[in-house]
Amino acid sequence: MIGFAVVLVLVVAAVGLLRWRRPAWYWLTFGVTLAVVRVLVRYGSVMDACGLTVPPPRWRIALARVANRPIPESRPPRILRLRPTRTGLVLRLKLRPGQDAFDVAAASDRLRHSFSMYGVTSRELRSGVVEVRMTGYDVLKRVQMPTEKETRSMRVPVALRQDGSVHYRDYRAIPHALTLGATESGKSVYQRNLVAGLAPMDVALVGIDCKQGVELFPLARRFSALADDPDTAAEVLDALVERMKRIYQVIRAQQRITADVPDAEIAADIWDLPDHLRPVPVVVLVDEVAELALYANKEEEKRRDRIITDLVRLAQLGRAAGIYLEICGQRFGSELGKGITMLRAQLTGRTAHRVNDETSANMAFGDIAPDAVLAAIQIPAETRGLAIAGDSSGGWHRIRAPHTSLRQAVNICNRHADRTPELPELAPFRPTLPGSDVTPVPLAKASSATT
Repeated sequence: MIGFAVVLVLVVAAVGLLRWRRPAWYWLTFGVTLAVVRVLVRYGSVMDACGLTVPPPRWRIALARVANRPIPESRPPRILRLRPTRTGLVLRLKLRPGQDAFDVAAASDRLRHSFSMYGVTSRELRSGVVEVRMTGYDVLKRVQMPTEKETRSMRVPVALRQDGSVHYRDYRAIPHALTLGATESGKSVYQRNLVAGLAPMDVALVGIDCKQGVELFPLARRFSALADDPDTAAEVLDALVERMKRIYQVIRAQQRITADVPDAEIAADIWDLPDHLRPVPVVVLVDEVAELALYANKEEEKRRDRIITDLVRLAQLGRAAGIYLEICGQRFGSELGKGITMLRAQLTGRTAHRVNDETSANMAFGDIAPDAVLAAIQIPAETRGLAIAGDSSGGWHRIRAPHTSLRQAVNICNRHADRTPELPELAPFRPTLPGSDVTPVPLAKASSATT
């Protein structure tokens, strides 16, 4: 008996230590089983306490009275599926008549306390069906990306969401994005993850880093063009605008708008072109966009207007030509001058790390998700990499990118340096690295971009 008690104490101590030091291991070994039992046992009473039940139909009440039986209890949403995951539970519910998905979303915080989970979020899958995602521990405290990720062309896994799912940067769905973050907020790590995810793909990377290239120059072997000052940046953007015009000529020549061509074969962007004619897509990464908008004299003001005009043109027209913008900066406000608000309106994706002022958060989310502004300004300084990500649909999530050192990002870019396409328009801006033994091999798609 004493031996059993000692073993029990040791097991309880080991479980407590595991939950404290390795919450992910605790969840996979003990937590998931306890959580499933807790949800199934408490489900009816919790839903009733949270106001997520409906009274029984009148015919059941009348039948109970005729049969002299107890009145049936209120009914909670029906559980369609309960699926454990590596970070929590996924509960799919069928709503009863009279219930709404907003009711479940409004009760998320009460469900979190009642089921003793770390976080609860919900979303409507279709009419009458709601998916409730529960996390068993703080998945953003120590980010561990899943080994199996859904990768496809122009879709990069860059961070982990608070509900345990992977946050993707999908350029086909959201062509242009704005990323804000103060110094030491984790913005550079987010950018490294983005470059590291794009490096193995058939895509051209163009960098504009006005801090003399200190952020992007180490990754230069994977860049088709790199500008480290505003003057060079203006020339690079001019070249991209010219490339965009030529690609539109290729698309128009291949549209084949005739009566005998099915609608599905009519080209409207580069993804509708045949593979042998499709130009390589281009991702333009702008680091510290405020440096491009500042000026001190008339000449610099002309250069500034030229740069902002090109950025607005690329944001408005570049998607169909396969040119995508990734605008980054510490500060983004209307005081940067004319055209900035117009540029922001074209940047569908918004990501805000810790910012130093509420105005920057308002510029990121004020026009799409006002409630995300408060979440952005409440990010603590000690949690680097934590960010709020949203889009024009109004939805937003807390995300955190896994820590990727500059050395790791450089190794990935060097490993895939042979995939760097040579674009004739950007050849004068191709970064040169002294002592490099890597010879870029032009992609077939890149060489056909000018045909």
